[in-house]
Amino acid sequence: MTEKYDLVIVGGGISGAALLYTVAKFTDVERIALLEKEEEIAAINSHSTNNSQTLHFGDIETNYTLEKAEEVKEGAEMLAGYLENVDPDREMHSKRSKMVLAVGDEEVESLEERYYDEGFGDLYPKLRDIGREEIAELEPKVVEGRDPSTEMLALQTPDGYVVDYGQTAKSFVEDAREEAGVDVFVGTEVTDIDETDDGFVVDTGGAKFESDVAVVAAGSHSLQIAKEMGYGENKSLLPVAGSFFLGGDMLNGKVYTLQMKKLPFAAVHGDADVHDGDVTRFGPTAKLVPTLERGRISTVGDFADVFGMNIDSFLSYANILADRILFPYVVKNLIYDLPVVGKRAFLPDVQKVVPTAELDDIDRAKGYGGVRPQIVDTEAKSLDMGEAKITGDGIIFNITPSPGASTCVKNAMRDTQQLLEFFEDDHEFDEEAFRSETIGNFPHADDEAEEPDPIPAED
Repeated sequence: MTEKYDLVIVGGGISGAALLYTVAKFTDVERIALLEKEEEIAAINSHSTNNSQTLHFGDIETNYTLEKAEEVKEGAEMLAGYLENVDPDREMHSKRSKMVLAVGDEEVESLEERYYDEGFGDLYPKLRDIGREEIAELEPKVVEGRDPSTEMLALQTPDGYVVDYGQTAKSFVEDAREEAGVDVFVGTEVTDIDETDDGFVVDTGGAKFESDVAVVAAGSHSLQIAKEMGYGENKSLLPVAGSFFLGGDMLNGKVYTLQMKKLPFAAVHGDADVHDGDVTRFGPTAKLVPTLERGRISTVGDFADVFGMNIDSFLSYANILADRILFPYVVKNLIYDLPVVGKRAFLPDVQKVVPTAELDDIDRAKGYGGVRPQIVDTEAKSLDMGEAKITGDGIIFNITPSPGASTCVKNAMRDTQQLLEFFEDDHEFDEEAFRSETIGNFPHADDEAEEPDPIPAED
């Protein structure tokens, strides 16, 4: 059986779902199919237990340059605007205070320089610098037990969006399916994609799908498929598994610590779970794993396909892991997974946020965490901090490392613009309507002030 479509999207996580929504609702492309290998949408990294639930604006992520922050900011506002529009009852997201915390003279000086001298205070009008007393009002346990002579500063904003990306992805798909010509297939794993004179044939081992153009939004597997088709030969992946520790009711919002600018990984932070305010999540940790999906041994072979098993890949890994900052970081994160010892080793990271936390207050979260692919440039022998996208002839491969979920709507807008070029301008994109339904609903600084949501009780 062969089905014919204008566009086939491979992957039903937050990125593929956002693209489906954008093309279905705001273009005149007539026939679109989304193929997802799992039995439900957003079952892997977009699931609420497998990511930090953070909508990254770039305001408190201190490893972002101002240029990157400007790029991420618009994307985050687009997704936030969508959520404000479709989720008034806060079933998929919550809005809370968030801050990045500096402790000690050196950190405080660094954060002040970022806010006043580097332009972040100007870029984010809602971002305020607050001292110990106001920090204590917002987050009592962040100050409690801390040496009163230690200098403290935080950059705080009410735009602390906590997002269930899995439910958001399902919302995108539900919205898209309201349009004629949209088909969604779950439990449908792509085994091969062949280029033809007329487009592509996507094989699922049973049904085949013909399409004029295609987008592969399958996370780490996107590079695997790209390489099978002859694209991305100069790229590899450094798969990083993120994990969390859970505590009780400790925080009201999100509290980040300062990040190392050389690391692509988020610094440890604490925040209340999006659906259960009695649970505080601390993390993520970052452990290197030879798999493309967390806990699935079957994807070791997939990692080997992506790695390439060639001298350039081995030399790239050696060069990256020999870094004097990255190597100790990797080793430390391996220790966090050890029984008994791991929790004790992670406790100081928790105490950076909640000084009075004790060993019995936290436990490793079982079943939490996903794999975040870091892109490796095997020509430069380095981590590639740029956009994780490969564009071929009529096909796009999105690998979407962090903050891919936060910028999924903006990425979908860009991909839609690219798709129209593939279609040789035979279709139109109503970008004005798209912006109205997304960023048009985001509450900017000159809008009426809004109080943060109350912390939700367990469902």
